[in-house]
Amino acid sequence: FLLLKLIFIMNICLLGNNLSNLVLAKNLLDREIKVDLYYKPTIEKSKITRTIGISENNIIFFKKNKFNLENISWKINNIKVFNEIDNKVEILNFKSSDKAIFYLIKYKKLFNEISKFLKNKKNFKKYAIKKNSIKKIISNSKYDLIINSDNKNNIITNHFSNTINKDYNSTAYTCLIEHKFCKNNTATQIFTNIGPMAFLPISNYKTSIVFSAFDQLYSKKDIDFKEYIKKYNNHYIINSFSEIEKFKLKFSFARNYYYNNILLFGDALHQIHPLAGQGFNMTLRDIKILLSLIDESQSLGLPIDKNILIKFENKIKHYNFIFGSGIDFIHEFFKFDNKLNNLVTKNIFNVLSKNKLFKNYLSNLADKGINF
Repeated sequence: FLLLKLIFIMNICLLGNNLSNLVLAKNLLDREIKVDLYYKPTIEKSKITRTIGISENNIIFFKKNKFNLENISWKINNIKVFNEIDNKVEILNFKSSDKAIFYLIKYKKLFNEISKFLKNKKNFKKYAIKKNSIKKIISNSKYDLIINSDNKNNIITNHFSNTINKDYNSTAYTCLIEHKFCKNNTATQIFTNIGPMAFLPISNYKTSIVFSAFDQLYSKKDIDFKEYIKKYNNHYIINSFSEIEKFKLKFSFARNYYYNNILLFGDALHQIHPLAGQGFNMTLRDIKILLSLIDESQSLGLPIDKNILIKFENKIKHYNFIFGSGIDFIHEFFKFDNKLNNLVTKNIFNVLSKNKLFKNYLSNLADKGINF
């Protein structure tokens, strides 16, 4: 038995030094799979102000991975949604008295926490990618699978150029505000006429701001990001602002999930609008599905090869696209509603906000994704 185990020990290559690959690496190591992670040394120099929301269901996944994120994240038990016409009277409210709706954590904090755990782990090695070395990596016969979460290398252009893309012509501006103490467990989303702005608490003294502004409308206004925060802030007495970071927004889905033994993953596989905070949660659900397929193969004594990639695409591709398209629909709906001075939301959400079944369905969808 031990001899067979040694013969069938698997080697997987991960491309990209990002959170998706770190979580995946930890779980592959748990299954006694050797992992080599290749990275560009300058790829993670930003994201200082970025925060990510993690659903209750995915917090449980991290607990099973021996990471108790409740100790380093901030619990959100209330979400309030507003529109431009009246940003003081909510059109929707999601509240939970017995459990968190989701948890907020700084991207860098979680990244560093998992990186620290992986450091010096047996069977895990990291290599800086040298110029033009991608071709050598993917042709290395020792790797059973290559998982690419880097959306800026030539694997994408050479083998995965057939994608569904939509340019939102928008830029996400992010920063952290420090403010006077307040009970701060309510996240706020305001659909402004320039784009959605989210106030995302990370402590009783700090809140993360994400403003997904339409480029054309934002550039016409002689107002900077900080002034917009002040305009839509109805809750905080702000003491200071952090540095501001920004990134372009787009909707992107790969039509093909794999090529030979290469699998697209994370942001390289799908990108959605950040208004619902579901991008990383989608990737975590992908990880769980991929791991279940690996577990199935290992239990049957089968190799980890292209067959897993075929099963992975067949199992999750259409669910991911439906879910991502749903987020896109929400964005387009509120964009259209703002052009009508919020007449649609005013009438529809007066009814829907009182419907417990509707609100429970949306909460469950955000927590677990499409149940399959």
